[in-house]
Amino acid sequence: MKAITAAALALALAGCATAQSHEPQGAADTAAPSGPMFTPTAIESRGSVTVGGVAIPYRAVAGTLVVHPAGWDDSVPIDRKRDEDAADDVPDSEASMFYTAYFKEGAPAASRPITFLFNGGPGSPTLWLHMGAFGPVRVETPDLAHGSAPYRTVANDQSLLDVSDLVFVDAPGTGFSRVAGEDKAKAWYGVDQDIHAFTVFVRDFLSKYGRWTSPKYLYGESYGTMRAAGMTLALQRQDIDLNGVILLSDILNWDLIPDDPQVNPGVDLPYIVSLPSYAATAWYHKRAGAGRELEPFLKEVEAFATGDYALALLKGNNLPDAERQAIAAKLHGYTGLPVDYLLKTNLRIEYGALQKELLADQGLTTGTLDTRFTGATLDPLSKIASNDPQGSAIGAAYTAAFNDYVRTALGYGAGTHYEGGLDVYGSWDYKHQPPGAARPLIALPNVLPDLAVAMKQNPKMKLLVTGGYFDISTPYFAGWYELQHLPVPKELQANIAYKYYPAGHMIYVNPALLTEMHSDVADFIRRTDGIDG
Repeated sequence: MKAITAAALALALAGCATAQSHEPQGAADTAAPSGPMFTPTAIESRGSVTVGGVAIPYRAVAGTLVVHPAGWDDSVPIDRKRDEDAADDVPDSEASMFYTAYFKEGAPAASRPITFLFNGGPGSPTLWLHMGAFGPVRVETPDLAHGSAPYRTVANDQSLLDVSDLVFVDAPGTGFSRVAGEDKAKAWYGVDQDIHAFTVFVRDFLSKYGRWTSPKYLYGESYGTMRAAGMTLALQRQDIDLNGVILLSDILNWDLIPDDPQVNPGVDLPYIVSLPSYAATAWYHKRAGAGRELEPFLKEVEAFATGDYALALLKGNNLPDAERQAIAAKLHGYTGLPVDYLLKTNLRIEYGALQKELLADQGLTTGTLDTRFTGATLDPLSKIASNDPQGSAIGAAYTAAFNDYVRTALGYGAGTHYEGGLDVYGSWDYKHQPPGAARPLIALPNVLPDLAVAMKQNPKMKLLVTGGYFDISTPYFAGWYELQHLPVPKELQANIAYKYYPAGHMIYVNPALLTEMHSDVADFIRRTDGIDG
């Protein structure tokens, strides 16, 4: 089994009024509750945003839905009242999941597309996609620099409200979402538990707002792509077919994360699929590819990574010295790292090493989510990067902007803390039960089988896969590679479209690229919503 430790930094991503009587995060009930722990809430407001020169009036709803863990059904409360001992046989925990929904005024709900959007982490709320990409307002942050208060929000002329109603959802325990009850961490903090929570949320949201006939989409970023891929099949099991899924900075197979080669020897594929992102970083910082255009340069690196480099790694200790030297020289030309250093690493660049070493002569560490960003190295003697300059540069701006927006414009959250990041990565339950398996597997999760079965059962469902060249947390070539191995027939492979940008993990932080990304996603929804004209 691959070590989780290296991945702990890799996917701490952005990625990345409730009932004011929420249960405290630290409390745990030890007995079956006599009644519901949470009550659904909803606060409505009105607004308008102009996209493409057209004013779009909308109704906003900020609220919560209550969801229960696997094993719950509507008969549980009845059984509890009838037989107190029945409480021992049913799950006790509940989750109150916060959402902000935007509905275009005057649009017929039956045919209007609806998109559910979420960030990942695990442990991240969805303020990033909300305030950075597709909500009706967005926060302005300086590109490649650390911003400071006062932070400015502006009307978002790239909101997706021009083509779809939008529902931004916070994972259990994050944002204004809360969990309570016995074994609440076990009930909600894991791969399959998380997929279940969001699946039930979508199902119950469709009922609450009368959207069962609407064209339906999922938009997941980072760990949210694993959630979205798993939900495709889980929703089908609730008789809910999707029109489309948009994946931003995808990671569906965690075996592609590069661990420390000293800890996990013999697993070489992660170093192969990460190499193009390392090369893109070196190109940007002028340590490799001088005079080359980025995309042709990366195509050359991709060919080397899957050719001579892959063959060299497969030879292991049998790689001849002369060939080892030649591969190290090639790696130096593509990554800018010294040949001597690459030989010491046994030609394998682990996660966090390039960020720390590339600009070490300047005392700088590059970003991880976006390697264009740089910041002072915290520990010059460390082996790998211990901080992400991009997260430090924009995190406070997004958090402040959302807290201000939700409490003023949406009128929600008075007296309640918005949890900007939940520390569940190390304790997350990574076991996943793919279709065909009798039980959850003791291995890093891989949701490609779920997605493959969902596509076979719903051949109309389309995928749009997007990413940034300067993202090391979820390298673009790893995302492309995993979907090239999706076990579906050739005709279904044509249902997947790809688009990559000269950006990092969060493409939308660059206003020009946000415009391009909006155009790509809006076009995808228009082409797949099943609506004539």
